[in-house]
Amino acid sequence: MTISLAIDTSTSRSIVAIVDADKVLFESFHEGATDHGKALPELIAQALKVAPKPERVVVGMGPGPFTGLRVGITFARTFAYARGIDLKGVCSLDAIAIDQSEYTVAVDARRKEIYWASYKDGVRVAGPSVNKPAEVAGYIFDAYPDMQKLVALSHAQNETEPMYLRRPDAVPTVERT
Repeated sequence: MTISLAIDTSTSRSIVAIVDADKVLFESFHEGATDHGKALPELIAQALKVAPKPERVVVGMGPGPFTGLRVGITFARTFAYARGIDLKGVCSLDAIAIDQSEYTVAVDARRKEIYWASYKDGVRVAGPSVNKPAEVAGYIFDAYPDMQKLVALSHAQNETEPMYLRRPDAVPTVERT
C-alpha cells in the first residue's frame, strides 16, 4: 500500500487528500481562488494528523489559472523534495469523475473562458483546451477533481510541466506593439 498526499489548486478550490491505495483517509478543501497560498499549509497540517508520512505526492498540473497552479505545484514539489519522496503530476481535468460514457468537462479559466476536455469511456479524446463557453458544446461545469481518481491516474500519467494554455499577460518590452 502506498500512501499519497494529493493536492489540486487548478480550480477555485484548494483540495488536499491522503489516499492509501483505493481508500481516502482524509479529504478537505478550501473555497477561494485567491487563498491557495494560505489554505494549503492549513489543509496539509490537518491531513498529516491522519497520515504523518506520505510516501509520495500527487499534484494536479492543470489546466488552471497561472497563480493557483503555481502555488499548488510549487508546494507539492517542495514537500516531495524536502521529504525525499516521489512526485507525480496528473491532468486535473482527467481527474473529474463523471458517470457517463461520453462527456466534456469544463472549469472556469476566468476572462470569460473555460478550460475543457472531452472523454469517451474515461479516455481523453479532445483537449485540454481553452475557449469561450459558446464555442464548446454540452460541457459539464462546476465539477472538481476527485482526489482518489487523481491518485489512481498517477500510476499511468506523469505530467512534469504545468498546463498553462494561455499566453502570459506580461510580455517583454521588445514584443509590445
